[in-house]
Amino acid sequence: MEIETNSANRDYSSISPSARALLLLKGLTSIPFAREAAGLMVSPEIYKPDYENTEIGFWARLLHFESRYQSIDQLLNDLPAKNILELSSGFSFRGLAALQERDVHYIDTDLDNVIKLKEGFTNALKQVGKPLKGKLEILPLNALNKDAFRKITDHFDEEEIVIVNEGLLVYLDVKEKKELLKIIHGILEQHGGYWITADIYIKSEKLNAGLKMNDELTQFFEQHRIEENKFDSFEAAEEFFYDARFVIDKEAVADYTESTALSYLLKNSTPDQRTKMSAVGRIRATWRLKIRE
Repeated sequence: MEIETNSANRDYSSISPSARALLLLKGLTSIPFAREAAGLMVSPEIYKPDYENTEIGFWARLLHFESRYQSIDQLLNDLPAKNILELSSGFSFRGLAALQERDVHYIDTDLDNVIKLKEGFTNALKQVGKPLKGKLEILPLNALNKDAFRKITDHFDEEEIVIVNEGLLVYLDVKEKKELLKIIHGILEQHGGYWITADIYIKSEKLNAGLKMNDELTQFFEQHRIEENKFDSFEAAEEFFYDARFVIDKEAVADYTESTALSYLLKNSTPDQRTKMSAVGRIRATWRLKIRE
């Protein structure tokens, strides 16, 4: 797939291993289809979620990703959305879950090597739970390919489009972020609608709070310079989007009441460790954006 000139030298296919690692992690949660998909990922071996893990960094990480997933649903569910496009969806099956509840047209996209495997998973997971009420498409897309992006949004009818993503902006440098914002602004200007992104990450020297894990996922994040790609502050992030002609329509409110990870984090941490984690403060937000007048 051809990439826009500014991004021609980037190997985006190297991002995909994180999607696999996150799926195996999310298999411990109640996120729709995560457990079943994790089982498919390791087949013919048996997927055994490790609830006996006592490492607090493990549970803190799981709480983070579980909350991030739920924050998008929070902002999506109060919209009368009929057309939904998810970017860089990895092995998340939000679209499949949505179609079991309501009649929507959901287009699920990621890089080609992820999509090929995800199609097989989705066909298997369709047999789990309720019948589908709407239309689900699973298509390859590099989100920085403007022409490919527009061709996919042309699949929708004339109603508004809601674009969603989690875990994309942190892989893009400033130039690439501006490129993506320009593409999405053009789509929403034409069709109307919203962009929900869970990728408002803020740099923080206190982030690890003694919880840093030396594992494959951590090494992957370091390799892709995730910390460097974060915003300097929430104010800087808001200004960045404003300059690209977006405004915040609504921000998700953290809600851990349905979290699987929280009880295990509390069980395996000391009061002193929890105090240190709290001292880190807020390092991520999920925003629903619309284009400004």
